[in-house]
Amino acid sequence: MLRRALLLLALLLPAAAGAAELVVMTSGGFNAPYQALAPAFERATGHRLVTVQGASMGAAPDAIPNRLGRGEAADVVILAREALDALAAAGHVRPGSRTDLVESRIGAAVRAGAPRWDIATEEGLRRALEEAPSVAYSASASGEYLSRELFARLGLAELMASKARRIYSERVGSVVARGEAALGFQQVSELLPIAGLDFLGPIPEPLQRVTTFSAGIAARSTEPEAAAALLAFLAGPEAHAAIRAAGLDPIDR
Repeated sequence: MLRRALLLLALLLPAAAGAAELVVMTSGGFNAPYQALAPAFERATGHRLVTVQGASMGAAPDAIPNRLGRGEAADVVILAREALDALAAAGHVRPGSRTDLVESRIGAAVRAGAPRWDIATEEGLRRALEEAPSVAYSASASGEYLSRELFARLGLAELMASKARRIYSERVGSVVARGEAALGFQQVSELLPIAGLDFLGPIPEPLQRVTTFSAGIAARSTEPEAAAALLAFLAGPEAHAAIRAAGLDPIDR
C-alpha cells in the first residue's frame, strides 16, 4: 500500500515541478513517524527535507513559535494544533493549510530496571507521584497540562512544586534514563524511542489529555506546492502503520 501511494505521488509530481528543499519544523510528538516516513517521500519526489526540531510551545529558544518569531525560515510546521492555530492567527502559517495528523496521549516511564508503579488507575498514578523522589515533565503541551491542571486535580500541586521540574530542549525520557529523575511524563511517542527506559503506559483515560498534532504550510514558504504534497502524504492512510508504531492514533479521513 505504501509503495503504491509513493508511485502515485511520484507521478503527480513530475520532474518539471523541480526538486525542492523543504525546511520542516517538527515538535517531538510527531517526530518518530515523521523520521520513518521522510526518506520514502524524498525518494518518491526528489524533494529534500531539512528537519528542525523544537517544542510546540513554551519559553525555550528553540520552541517552534519562538523560531518563527525570530524570522527563521520554514516551509512546513508540525506541532500541537492549538499552537499551530495561534501561529496562523499571528500570520506565521498560511490560512486554510492546517492538516490534522494524529492524536497523542501522555505516558510515563522510569529508568530501565528501576521499581515500577502501576499507573493504570487514578489511585495508582497519585501513589506514583507521591512516592517518586523526583519527577520530570515536558516544557511543551503535555507538561503544560500536568503542571497547570493535573497535579492540582490530584491534590498534589504543592508536593509537585517541591520535587517536579520542567525539562527544556531535551526529551524527558533522556533525563529519566540518566537517572536524573525517578519518574517522567511526556507524549507516548516521545518516550518510546528512548533507550534505557521502562515504559509504564499512558496515564488513566479519565485523566488523559489527548493532543492533536497538525501540520501547516509556513506563511513565508517558497515551496508551497511541495509543502502541500508533504502534508497530503503524512495525512494519508499509507502513513498509518508508521504512526501507530510510534504510539500515536492516526486521524481517519
